[in-house]
Amino acid sequence: MKAYLDNNATTKMDERALEAMLPFFTEIYANPSSMHRAGQEANVKMEEARETICKILGIEPLELVFTASGTESNNLAIRGVVKAYKKRGNHIITSRIEHPAVLTTIKELEKEGCEVSYIDVDKNGVIDVEALKNAIKDTTILVSVMHANNETGVIQPISEIGKITKEKGIVFHVDAVQTVGKVEVKPKDMDVDLLTFSGHKFYGPKGVGALFIKMGTRLAKVITGGHQERKRRPGTHNVPGIIGMAKALELCEAERVEDYKREKELRDYFEEEIEKRVPEIMLNGKNADRLPGTSSVTFKYLEGESILLRLDFKGIAVSSGSACSSDDLKASHVLLAMEIPVEFAHGTIRFSLGKYSTKEEIDYVLSVVPNVIEGLRDMSPLWNEYVNN
Repeated sequence: MKAYLDNNATTKMDERALEAMLPFFTEIYANPSSMHRAGQEANVKMEEARETICKILGIEPLELVFTASGTESNNLAIRGVVKAYKKRGNHIITSRIEHPAVLTTIKELEKEGCEVSYIDVDKNGVIDVEALKNAIKDTTILVSVMHANNETGVIQPISEIGKITKEKGIVFHVDAVQTVGKVEVKPKDMDVDLLTFSGHKFYGPKGVGALFIKMGTRLAKVITGGHQERKRRPGTHNVPGIIGMAKALELCEAERVEDYKREKELRDYFEEEIEKRVPEIMLNGKNADRLPGTSSVTFKYLEGESILLRLDFKGIAVSSGSACSSDDLKASHVLLAMEIPVEFAHGTIRFSLGKYSTKEEIDYVLSVVPNVIEGLRDMSPLWNEYVNN
């Protein structure tokens, strides 16, 4: 691979986080729920990792539940609130640009009898806060809005929404999978009640995530079983994963300001150059506050899958949208919500940089992309029609 620009899908694990995990596979490997000394030794180390994460997020250890993924955390948050607050109401508010882990879950609940309001975004991909406020009813029990979009990197006005939900006494869930470790995230400062994140998005291991549950927020169990995580999420703890996630987050926090600046400079350089070198493109969400390393580029009159495959052949890893829906050939629901025409939305590629991205990689991508786009457009009836008109 010559250039890995798919960091929003997953990141390369930080070797320092991997090193921190290794003893917990072969030395301190007992079940932390066991009462014997070996089990309690593992439990102490796990709780130290919990405290590390909580200190960074500005929350209490009792407010953090470990899970196996961001998807599980989202399910626990959304389904747990619906079950816990069913006597109060059944109305959920969310946006049209949420990750499939949230949208699919909410659509399933809609089939089961919940009422759902899907809030629009503007052309930059920012949610309409006034529309969200107007959608609130007496039966509204949950608002679920992502912190930053996984396809465009556009950051949402979470604090503004949090003030509204707090005033109305509505539970507010935020999918922060794309932001934790990249920007400062303090859920209590944003009036957030539930917040989701996942280790592999910030250079930690796959297979481990977490959910912040603000003290006093009711949440019913979604998975039944043992007593782990104070009976909120049963199942044997992934101790190595938890240790690795905590170490990765600690490292990201220590290096966050420097990494943010460097990633943004690389992304801005990439976008400036790609606009010079390739005609008829759109930089989606360009005029909004975005994550530093995310660039969503629409190449008009082409199919994103064709671009992706040509780039892959050249050793460049990118994405045509969310990795969780990469087998779905429909146009991105995020881009359609931003009123990008469906024929253009299909030709969109996400370039997502990370802390290991280099200028050499970006220069290589910039040397390849124009030729790839030109070659595909030569074969595109839509492009030829545009040129001839």
